[in-house]
Amino acid sequence: MPSRYRPLDLAYRIIQEALTNCRKHAGGASTAIVIRYDRDWVDLQIENDTSGASVSPDDGGHGLIGMRERFHLYGGSLEVGPRADGGFVVRARLPRAASQSALVRRA
Repeated sequence: MPSRYRPLDLAYRIIQEALTNCRKHAGGASTAIVIRYDRDWVDLQIENDTSGASVSPDDGGHGLIGMRERFHLYGGSLEVGPRADGGFVVRARLPRAASQSALVRRA
């Protein structure tokens, strides 16, 4: 496994997993993705509403667990859950550069 930290690859994987979950659990709902970044951080927000949603039962997958593990590994933060007005949101923040300890843990 490579020890090189690539934040945009990680961001892509998180967005991919969030969109997969949106399609699986709220297929008819509209979904919005917001990506912000600066010199130090990449911030992601993926959210859907409940219009047209057809919620499917939990399939016992490991997508959210995997997202949390990836963010923890590199010193990021992840917030996942229902929105107050319905729908679902994934908010993530990851550093643009990994700490040396994160790279060592991954090697």
